[in-house]
Amino acid sequence: MSFGYFGTAAYYTPEKAGKSLWERIIHCNRLYFTAKFAWIVLKTRGEAIRGIYDTRAWADSSFYILRFIEKTGGRFRITGMENIAKDPSPVVFIGNHMSTLETMVLPSIIAPLREVTFVVKESLVKHPFFGHVMRSRDPIVVGRRDPRKDLEEVMTKGAELLSRGISIVIFPQSTRSIEFKPEDFNTLGVKLAKKAGVSVVPIALKTDFWGQGKIIRELGPLDHKKPVCFKFGEPVPVTSNGKIENQKIIDFIQSSLRDWNEQK
Repeated sequence: MSFGYFGTAAYYTPEKAGKSLWERIIHCNRLYFTAKFAWIVLKTRGEAIRGIYDTRAWADSSFYILRFIEKTGGRFRITGMENIAKDPSPVVFIGNHMSTLETMVLPSIIAPLREVTFVVKESLVKHPFFGHVMRSRDPIVVGRRDPRKDLEEVMTKGAELLSRGISIVIFPQSTRSIEFKPEDFNTLGVKLAKKAGVSVVPIALKTDFWGQGKIIRELGPLDHKKPVCFKFGEPVPVTSNGKIENQKIIDFIQSSLRDWNEQK
């Protein structure tokens, strides 16, 4: 089985015995990180405007971001990639949401293995820099002002995308949060999976390496003491009203976060 850019079902950033002078200069250098991030955002924006930003380009640019995060001192731990395409049918990926990092890096992990898009908030598709790229991925857009309208949009467009073989990533929390609060983790993802007759794949993630900026949320400080962790769980069919399955996802996320915190 192919695992895209990583070759195996688990990936850990290799430890280097020593760093060159240049690597020591850019390590922990927020200015370098911001400049590289701005460059890839502007490059992909231009490609999206010209209509040449396809799934491969999306995955490639995402992997480029992963690599320069590593160059600035980020350490990745990615496990469970064998579960991404274990179910031959499309799936709904459901995970916690900590930072901008997962939105930028998940395409490099998932897209080489199966077609995928995201549920995103309306402000992202209208963003002057990210908007063209996000719209090119044909996402499900929610306004977060009218829960009933958001539910209808996710259920309608989500079912249509899944019927075309496109998997969906959804973060059920209302906003990004370092602390995982189960009470804020709604059942929207499992409801969509139930309606479409597909399985859900849990994603636990720890991405507080990339903080939130005070002026631009997407350009926050970097904390190099914290590893970047992703873990994909086994596909879970939704056979009940969704509450049991949603609790399984919550348990998976809490267990993974607990394990990662103990590994510090």
